[in-house]
Amino acid sequence: MKAVLAMIVVGLTPRHLGPLTPRLSALAREGGMAALDTVTPAVTCSVQASFMTGLSPRDHGIVANGWLFRDQMEIFLWRQSNRLVGGEKIWEAGKKRDPAFTCANMFWWYNMASSHDFGATPRPIYKADGRKLPDCYTVPGQLRDQLTERFGAFPLFQFWGPGTSIVSTRWIADASKFVMAEANPTLTLAYLPHLDYDLQRFGPDETHPKVRQSLTEIDTVVGDLVDAARASGRSVIILSEYGITPVNRPIHINRALRDAGLLSVREEDGGELLDPISSKAFAVADHQIAHIYLSDVGLQAKVKELLKGLDGVERVYDATDKCLIHLDHRRSGELVAIADSRSWFTYYYWNDNDRAPDFARTVEIHRKPGYDPVELFVDPGISSPKLAIGKRLFMRKLGFRTLMDVIPLDASLVRGSHGRLTDKTGDGPLVISSEPLGRTKLAATDVKPLLLDLIFR
Repeated sequence: MKAVLAMIVVGLTPRHLGPLTPRLSALAREGGMAALDTVTPAVTCSVQASFMTGLSPRDHGIVANGWLFRDQMEIFLWRQSNRLVGGEKIWEAGKKRDPAFTCANMFWWYNMASSHDFGATPRPIYKADGRKLPDCYTVPGQLRDQLTERFGAFPLFQFWGPGTSIVSTRWIADASKFVMAEANPTLTLAYLPHLDYDLQRFGPDETHPKVRQSLTEIDTVVGDLVDAARASGRSVIILSEYGITPVNRPIHINRALRDAGLLSVREEDGGELLDPISSKAFAVADHQIAHIYLSDVGLQAKVKELLKGLDGVERVYDATDKCLIHLDHRRSGELVAIADSRSWFTYYYWNDNDRAPDFARTVEIHRKPGYDPVELFVDPGISSPKLAIGKRLFMRKLGFRTLMDVIPLDASLVRGSHGRLTDKTGDGPLVISSEPLGRTKLAATDVKPLLLDLIFR
C-alpha cells in the first residue's frame, strides 16, 4: 500500500493559482491538476460525503449542511455522526482490500460515531453558566490530550465566527503532521478551511488585500503540510469542495413565505422563533440552495410559483425534477430552490429586527434554522468591537450569563457565496495531485476511487 494525504483546501479554484500561491502552483505543475465536477448542493457536508462514499446526495443522504429531521420536526445543521451518511466509506473499502489499512480523519465532517482509526473534530465544551470553551473530540480519546499538550486547545474561535484566522487551519495542519508521524495511517484526510471565510467576507477577487493575504497564508500552511507528507513517502491530493462567486443580493425566502401566510412563528420572551410544526411552508436556507418543506404536498404548485417570482431565484425543483440534481431523497424539501450567481438565501424569517431571537446576534450554528454567513462579521454599529467583546468575556469570567450579541443582522455585508454550480470552470473547484492524473476533469464521486487507486496500485 502507498500512503496518501488528501486535504481539502476550501474555496481554492484555478484562478487562485499564481504568484500568491507558489507552492500550490508548483505542485500542480509537477503532478497534475483537473477541474472538479462537484455535486449539488456545492456545500461542505454534501461534497465531503460524496468524496468519502463515491455517491451522490440522493444515495448518501447528505442533502445539505442541515435539513428538517422529519421525525422530530426540528431543523438541525452541522450534525457530526457519521451514521447519518449512507454508503460505504473510503476507509471501509480500504480495510476490505487490506485489513492493515488505516485512516486518520482530521476534521473532515461527520467525524464522530465513525469507523475510521484516528480522528479529530471541533467539539466545544458547553458549560451550565452559558460559556462555550474551545475543545475537540478525538479517536482515540487520548489523542485529544496529546494534541492539546503539544499545540494548545483547539482554537475554536478562530475556526468560525468574526475572529476566524489562519490560526485554526494551521492547528489542523500541525495536528495532521503529528498523526502522520506518530500513527502512520495509510490515508490521512485533512480539512483546511481558512480561505473559505475571507472569500465569503470579501468576495473571491484575488486583488482584494485580505484575499491576497489569505491566499499567501494558506499557501504557506498547505506547502508545509505537503512537504511533511512527501518527506514521509506519501502521495498528495488537494481537493476543493466548491468555488465561491461574488454576490450582492440576499434573498429573504422565509420572509416571503411568512408574508404569504405560509410560515408561522412562536413568540418566546419577546423574540420570534420559526415554528416548523405549525408552518405550512418554510425554507432551510444554505448558501445558494434552500430546501422548502411543506405541510401539505397540495401546496406545491402555489409555493413553487411564489418562489419563482422572487428576485434572485434561478430555478425551483419539485418532485418531478429533483432527480435532475440528484436530490430526490426523503430528507430533501418538497421543493428545492437554487439562487442565481449573484444571490444567496438568508434564513431570516422576522420582519422586525426588534423581534429577532436573541441568538440571531450571536455565533450560534446549532440554533439558527439555516446557515448564517453574517456570523463572520462584527456588527459595524459597535464602535469599539474589541472592547465590547472583552467586556462580555470579562462578565462571563465573573460568572454572569452574558450574551455575546455582536453579530449584525445585515445580510448585505456578505460578498461571496456558493452552493450552485459555477458558470465558469475557472471559478469552480479543482483537484491537484502530486502524481499525474491523466484527465482534465473528475467528478466528486470519482475522488473515492481515485484515492483507493493511488493507495493500492
